[in-house]
Amino acid sequence: MDEDVGQAITDYAIKRTHTTARDYALSIRISMNRKGQIFVISAPSGSGKTTICKRVLRRIKSLTPSISVTTRHPRPGEKNKKDYHYISVESFKKKIEEESFFEWTENFGYFYGTPKGFILENIRKGKNLLLSIDMKGAAHIKRKFPDSVLIFIKPPSLKELSHRLRRRASDGKAEIVKRLRKAKKELSYASRYDYVVINNRLDDAVDEVVSIIRKEINKDSNKTFEKLIPA
Repeated sequence: MDEDVGQAITDYAIKRTHTTARDYALSIRISMNRKGQIFVISAPSGSGKTTICKRVLRRIKSLTPSISVTTRHPRPGEKNKKDYHYISVESFKKKIEEESFFEWTENFGYFYGTPKGFILENIRKGKNLLLSIDMKGAAHIKRKFPDSVLIFIKPPSLKELSHRLRRRASDGKAEIVKRLRKAKKELSYASRYDYVVINNRLDDAVDEVVSIIRKEINKDSNKTFEKLIPA
């Protein structure tokens, strides 16, 4: 859990891999032929990632959200199969054994995973996908789909992030301290992403993310083999 994620994104090399060589080869073949695009949004806890993703999805109808699987309990207002697929630890471990995830990780005692079948099915259909996952997950996706677009959401400052976590009122003091400590490390990965958006004012941050995604969707989709496969 302590590997250098920033280096992983740069080199497209992950020390801890939860997939097979066959899956990687398949993802590369799909990357060269597909019309859709994968967009990944990451952020330290409390930076507004979930709210930004929801608003972006309302404005860009061509985006399909990838709903992650988790073992944590729903927060107030969250719904199963809409915000996350909530399952037991036993069921999650079974899915790991069945290689049902493109990537999975553990955060603050809970497991999170990106369903492999959903990603592959929608990419084959040429759909544009939006993934809301952490830095380790982003690194795995970048390795398997080198032409995916990574967007990092930053808070204006750690002080502001602390205020937001306290206002959220979903975590105790000890949990907030852990999240802030982790956020300091996560912020160091921002420069490794394709884009960095500072969420100082929510509406402006949403506008910027929407602009980035629309620009990338409109780019010429013809990629050379050299761009897809790192040297």
